[in-house]
Amino acid sequence: MSRGEERKCFSFEGKDMRNRLPIHFRYFKKNTYSYSALMPVLPGADFVKEPTDGVMLYSFFTNQSESVFEEIKNARDISAFFIAGGPHPTGAPLKTLQYFDAVVIGEGEETLPALISQIQNNFQNETDLKFNFENIPGIAFQKNGNPVITQKRKSISLDSYPCFLPDNIWRPLEISRGCPHRCKFCQTPQLFGHQMRHRSVSEIVKYAVYYDDLRFISSNAFAYGGNGVSPKYEKVKELLSSLFKLENKRIFFGTFPSETRPEFVTEDMLSLIHTYCENDSLSIGAQSGSDMILKEIGRGHSTENVYDAAELCFDSDIIPIVDFIIGFPSETENDQQKTLEMIDWLCQKGGEVRAHYLTPLPSTVYENIKPAAVHPDISKKLGKLALGGKLKGTWENMP
Repeated sequence: MSRGEERKCFSFEGKDMRNRLPIHFRYFKKNTYSYSALMPVLPGADFVKEPTDGVMLYSFFTNQSESVFEEIKNARDISAFFIAGGPHPTGAPLKTLQYFDAVVIGEGEETLPALISQIQNNFQNETDLKFNFENIPGIAFQKNGNPVITQKRKSISLDSYPCFLPDNIWRPLEISRGCPHRCKFCQTPQLFGHQMRHRSVSEIVKYAVYYDDLRFISSNAFAYGGNGVSPKYEKVKELLSSLFKLENKRIFFGTFPSETRPEFVTEDMLSLIHTYCENDSLSIGAQSGSDMILKEIGRGHSTENVYDAAELCFDSDIIPIVDFIIGFPSETENDQQKTLEMIDWLCQKGGEVRAHYLTPLPSTVYENIKPAAVHPDISKKLGKLALGGKLKGTWENMP
């Protein structure tokens, strides 16, 4: 069913063609990182908590998609051009086009202003909504009732765009984008590509002055400055030492919303944490305690890497906070038992664990799979660890 059949299509009827359409971000608290990145390229845009006339911009995750689609479907009396972007629309552009007028695929800093500029030009010069966006890379739209996906847009240079507008919504400092690894459950390469890109130290320092506590966005914080396959100690040191020179700043590196891969945890990297940072913990992505599963999902590291990274943390008086995903499609009770053993070992040693039940995400290898059930005995033992305060999260499919 097309969006036009779900709700009233955009119409110029009754609009003053001398004015430009207002631009609105649909505000969701959990999506403010996207908004802060895009506000600098859309001066004059504002935030709304429900659909309104103009250009409506949505960024959302898969677990928000059904409620967002329902909202658009019910916005029958709104005269707006609806644009979607972010993780879910990028992964499922055709589904999203059933409700939205256009989808921005991947990064929006260049694509979104180009798209809105063409919408504004049509609004001021035309009398109906007969847009053709085929000249704009990185979008999906409908032409004559058929979906069109334009050519892929090249990745941006992070230094070309601000982290945020100082007088608007702030977010942790985004230092890197992209990931060279091909984990079957992960959307990051689909959003940002397989090549890691980094914001320069000078640009990061420029925006760090607005904070007292410095936190960072990266798929792998210890990969800063490198290709994401092996750590670049000198690059990380250059970044942290430069930030350390700023007055009255507390640096938290390798903690949420970032994490680091276990094979990047070395004595040298941990010494940088002690020298320049305030955090006494480190977020590490393990994902499974089974080598069979790690190989199956394309994780690119072993369980030995996880144990070694945790031991280095314990020896350095740093608490490892380790992420696990349960429910991979080929996961057996034995695999889950090995994950439980690793989780239990971490908790006994003084570490912490964040558990997640696998969510099949669009555009990933696991998009259409059914997650494996968690064995009742495994679930019961995880529950006991959670009651002890060492494990957080949801490790089963919740209704």
